[in-house]
Amino acid sequence: MKDISLKDIQRALGYTFRDESLLRRALTLKGADEHFNNESLECLGDSLIGFVAAEKFYLEGLDEGGITSRKKGVVNDRALTRVSLSLGLDKALVRPKGGEGNKKAIPSAYEAVAAAIYLDGGMDAAKNFISRTVDFSRRENDYIAMLQEALQAGRRPLPEYSHGLDEGGDGGHSFVVTVTVGERTFCGRGGNTAEAKRDAARQAYSALFNCVE
Repeated sequence: MKDISLKDIQRALGYTFRDESLLRRALTLKGADEHFNNESLECLGDSLIGFVAAEKFYLEGLDEGGITSRKKGVVNDRALTRVSLSLGLDKALVRPKGGEGNKKAIPSAYEAVAAAIYLDGGMDAAKNFISRTVDFSRRENDYIAMLQEALQAGRRPLPEYSHGLDEGGDGGHSFVVTVTVGERTFCGRGGNTAEAKRDAARQAYSALFNCVE
């Protein structure tokens, strides 16, 4: 831990460990130590973060598809990498020789640290840490993919899009695309077909999964 001390990490986390060995383990990769490493903590932390996210979105009134989609948008390697880097966990990792290029280690470190806090301080401490550090308001912008994933999660009919209609006139082009989900149809508009399709998907996603945009 030559780059950053355990004290510095705990200050960044906003949590002081009673058992610092848990934090050391959370920051040690398997290749660096076959017995004392964060592999099992990472697994526990992944489930723990997912639960906290699912509970939050459930309490917001989202249904199954909405919970699954929103959770996937905020609890993924890309999002957890941002959090891990902001906390400086990448600088504190104990890596094996030649393991500097292991990008998966960075989001995994956050999962392991969350689990370590849970084991050290209990569920309230872990939930407080996760709620403070994960941006649950963040949304992915790919509404087409979000809509399909949410519908699949809820075992609902998949969306059917129209090819797009150019309603342009002297003032320029305006494209319209409709998306039908079951018996409901939503209309999107944009400067081209792709924009109109995304707008239609956004409207359908917002209406069907109680997500206010």
